[in-house]
Amino acid sequence: MDLTTNAHSHHISQQFNAELEQLKNHLLEMGGLVERQVGDAIKALIEADSDLAISVRANDKKINQMELDIDEECTRIIARRQPAASDLRLVITASKAVMDLERIGDESAKIARQAIKLCDEGETGAPKGYVEIRHIGERVQRMTQSALTAFARLDVDAALAVAQEDKNVDREYESAMREMITFMMEDPRSIKRVMNVIWSLRALERIGDHARNIAEGVIYLVKGKDVRHLTIDEMQREVEAD
Repeated sequence: MDLTTNAHSHHISQQFNAELEQLKNHLLEMGGLVERQVGDAIKALIEADSDLAISVRANDKKINQMELDIDEECTRIIARRQPAASDLRLVITASKAVMDLERIGDESAKIARQAIKLCDEGETGAPKGYVEIRHIGERVQRMTQSALTAFARLDVDAALAVAQEDKNVDREYESAMREMITFMMEDPRSIKRVMNVIWSLRALERIGDHARNIAEGVIYLVKGKDVRHLTIDEMQREVEAD
């Protein structure tokens, strides 16, 4: 059975309704912080802002604590309420999404660490690869935001768009990596600084993967269908099937 926006509004216990709504709000609050972390990490790297990078790394601890708190919330709901059908899917989806959000936070902290390294090395100007970082970074930021919006609105079409965008990010990442490797081969003196860029690009690509995971969870939540490991075309057919 498809989930609708009213599916959680008819419980005997209004307290249960409140708990489910609170769970969703806590997840979206964590998502908002994670979104900012991604943007700040990219900005810190491109603008050589070590203070901002340090702030990103410090905020990662807050994200970790939010993950623990929401996990406990999910466990408590399952133990006390024994939810079924769409309610259980909501709790399961939230539990998995919070894990992906925490990992997006980890990847942002990795980018911040590369920013600090470049600052400590006295890097000036815009090293090779910063154009790619900015472009891919903007894409994965939008993916993260769109995945969270899809969750908030139970929007399957938006979730599918996130999954499609992940394929575009993967192609851009592979192209950027080939360019970085070629650049290092042509100028071995650049290896150390370009490696910092490569690790940052890798972190961005993984952020895209985690955003896709969240989007796939939305499809599971709404349609009750597990679309992990499917191609985009297969995913589309599953969504459109009755």
